[in-house]
Amino acid sequence: MTAHQQELDFYQGDLLEKICASDTHRKAFKSVKANKGAPGIDGKSIEEFEQNLEEEIFKLRQEVLNWKYKPCPVKRVEIPKPNGKGVRLLGIPIIKDRVLHMAIKEVLEEILDPTFSPNSYGFRPGKNQRQAVEAAQKIVKSGKEYVVDIDLSKFFDRINHDRLIHRLGLYVHDKRVLRLIGMILRGGVIDKDGLKRSKEGSVQGSPLSPLLSNLVLDELDKELEKRGLEFCRFADDCNIFVRSPRAGERVMARIRDFIEKKLKLKVNEEKSQVAKADQVKFLGMTIVNGLIAISKAAYTKAMERVDSAREP
Repeated sequence: MTAHQQELDFYQGDLLEKICASDTHRKAFKSVKANKGAPGIDGKSIEEFEQNLEEEIFKLRQEVLNWKYKPCPVKRVEIPKPNGKGVRLLGIPIIKDRVLHMAIKEVLEEILDPTFSPNSYGFRPGKNQRQAVEAAQKIVKSGKEYVVDIDLSKFFDRINHDRLIHRLGLYVHDKRVLRLIGMILRGGVIDKDGLKRSKEGSVQGSPLSPLLSNLVLDELDKELEKRGLEFCRFADDCNIFVRSPRAGERVMARIRDFIEKKLKLKVNEEKSQVAKADQVKFLGMTIVNGLIAISKAAYTKAMERVDSAREP
């Protein structure tokens, strides 16, 4: 048992109580308010929730600790993708649920984040997009100029609940917390066709989803590290760097197999590729001759915004 694991065992004696502490909920609400966002299916805004904040926090704490809490289905909305091709499905939880999700995230992040790969840069304290692109640049300049660019198809919608809870249980030993997160994952969504129960996936729009997604994909990170591969991952955007196209095709085949058979996810064949670094877009940037340049698509989009702003 590592020192970190021993520390976790001591820390987790009353994990659910830590999540439900008034101070934790106040801090969580502050973060929810800073993130702004529209009301969920109950129509209650952040401002309305704040008017009776202490009462709302007290009720939420009692509901969770007494197992009377029931997550509300999230409101499903469609957001057009930046490239104009299709839509991205987002979910809007009610404010009360958003506060609980954020409280869980704040507490579990202290447990989970130290176990994550240093090659993971998305939605982590002290990590950002610039660091990810600069790390990719360093690898390319070392001679690994070919990229295995893996795109996961509908990643958030396809997260396997059973595998997620099992992996979470390796680090979170309070089974009450695992049960609570299971309830949240199965909370369901409401769209134009009515209520749909969730059998898989984690809602994009929940403060908890980025942390859970990193936990799911940390298993991929560990596999890549075990194979001695150099990579950079930002959320579900993962680039693996190799020295030749042949090596890239071999890595692509093996990692695709791991993702689909082990993680129960799906690789988007149309968007995944093996290509020279200067032909691959990573977080809106491209590495050309060892230098970081804005990608053609990102540049075009930026210029369209400039032209739009100039219009009277």
